[in-house]
Amino acid sequence: MAEPRLLVVGCGAIGGILAGHLLEIGHDVSLLTTNSEIAAALRERGVRVTGDEPPVPAHARAVFEQLRPDVQPFDYIFLATQPPQVEAAAESAAAWLAADGRVVCFQNGLCEERVAKFVGPDRVIGAVVAWGAAMLEPGLYERTSSGGFSVGRPDGSRDSRLDHLARILEAIGPVSITDNLRGARWSKLAINCAISTLGTIGGDRLGVLMRQRYVRRLALELMTEVVAVARAENVRLEKVSGTLDLDWIALTPSERTAAGSPGLMAKHTLLLAVGARYRRLRSSMLAAIERGRPPAVEFLNGEVISRAEQHGLTAPINRAARDLVWNIARGEAQASHSTLRALYERTR
Repeated sequence: MAEPRLLVVGCGAIGGILAGHLLEIGHDVSLLTTNSEIAAALRERGVRVTGDEPPVPAHARAVFEQLRPDVQPFDYIFLATQPPQVEAAAESAAAWLAADGRVVCFQNGLCEERVAKFVGPDRVIGAVVAWGAAMLEPGLYERTSSGGFSVGRPDGSRDSRLDHLARILEAIGPVSITDNLRGARWSKLAINCAISTLGTIGGDRLGVLMRQRYVRRLALELMTEVVAVARAENVRLEKVSGTLDLDWIALTPSERTAAGSPGLMAKHTLLLAVGARYRRLRSSMLAAIERGRPPAVEFLNGEVISRAEQHGLTAPINRAARDLVWNIARGEAQASHSTLRALYERTR
């Protein structure tokens, strides 16, 4: 096919990294952001991605705050907003999707069904992101860890568009095509319910937090609850990045009460390794709160709580963590190590 027209919707951390790398290799990329400060920075100084060398600005074809009627359709619309904005973003951009185009969801959470309401399920692709990023200032982005993508269609089928998308994204990182997007999404959801939420409450980077045994214990308990709900939903969990097995990492009944065991020690060791690999990762939910935006916690821990109730299950650690994130967002609690420690002690 001819050079595809790409639209990145949402120019926070993930959207900025996507745009920067794709522009760097010459793709036809336009940007859409409702944040006027970010839009102004992108128009004036371009997309800048930090690295070992000073950032080289890359300028998009256009930077929109609202799409105009005369804008030509796009072959791919990359949704990189936070989950709370994904439906509004999909609705606002749907009219500019080419007839055979695809909307690609890069959000955490289970967003494909929400987006399908506006463009149809056949035109939705999910992209599970296995790397971290941060926006240091409007238009200036940092990739905080390496990694790639797992991409797939909600129904598990494969077509030429999916293969073409994989080739595009390979400029950013390794791409695997999955026939079990649901399983990949739930596995990432389990990780986000732990890492993103605890990072928000603790107010620190992942590497620092994961050195604390009580933080690792909370992470294990949060993921265990998510795995239980996933099993109730008949989800076949996928290994994250081909290595992190959520079925294995979930605490067994004996591990929930044991002071220590070889299996439990191995799980703590794995989380220490995760913390070391993604040590610079800072929660995007915390960044959203700092910018005055609503946190995505209802799309993470809140989703788990809701679905647990549908199956007659409980998710008390996820509920306590979810509520505390909202307290922080409302200014009723402070993101700090002491707040995170208090959560641990309160849930014993």
